Amino acid sequence: MRATTRLALIGTSLALVAGVTGATAAQAEDGSAGDITIDKVVINGGKPVVVGTTNAVSAKVSVTATDNSGIAKATYISGWGPNPNFVDIWFDDGDITCTEVSDTTSTCTGTLTFDPQWGNGVVNNAAAATWDLAVSVKANDLDYIHRDAATTFKVQRASKLTVNASPEPVAKGKTVTVTGKLSRANWETDKYAGYATQSVKLQFRKKGSTTYTTVKTIKTNSTGNLSTTVKASVDGYYRYSFAGTATTPAVSAAGDYVDVK
Repeated sequence: MRATTRLALIGTSLALVAGVTGATAAQAEDGSAGDITIDKVVINGGKPVVVGTTNAVSAKVSVTATDNSGIAKATYISGWGPNPNFVDIWFDDGDITCTEVSDTTSTCTGTLTFDPQWGNGVVNNAAAATWDLAVSVKANDLDYIHRDAATTFKVQRASKLTVNASPEPVAKGKTVTVTGKLSRANWETDKYAGYATQSVKLQFRKKGSTTYTTVKTIKTNSTGNLSTTVKASVDGYYRYSFAGTATTPAVSAAGDYVDVK
């Protein structure tokens, strides 16, 4: 039932955008009339939008536009991922506010919300991709401009990484076994699942130091688990560190302290 609700909501948004642009939303074309321009578009401060399994994530959008008559409004701002992943906001709904920078230029701002629980924006795991940000702006003299991809941005599946080093304490020269797990959000089950066959660095920070150094690089198994061994030499902290991929952000585990006797 939840999946049906998600698709119904997105279908409504598609129809609304189609009405505004005069074409189906998925096939809408760029268009403009007059001398209006879109000068700058920024979403989420230029950073990827990282979404977990529980909490809604807000991504601020700002659109700066110019026309000789001044800017009346940004009609809508829409994020488009792989079908059917979609999210939008509308000026007429009170979701977008425009502030004059000068007589001819305004910056319009709003917030796109990605909610894994309600299927707002992220319906399935295919949403972890590069999205287009569509924008439509109208001037006071009725000039208008709309761009299907005024900019692009990434949506990513939130990641988690754990570590456990044992035994604790350990005799100098003996073996320390370091285990852990790399997992990421699964938007189809609303749970975290292991991220398989990914390269992860085992790092060590000596007691009293602030810097981690890489000991070795290993790969997660088919369920995202990690396990390797090292020889104990001095007191310090072990952690795993993952550099990230296009669909999943970088993450490092908190260091696990081992006392060497």
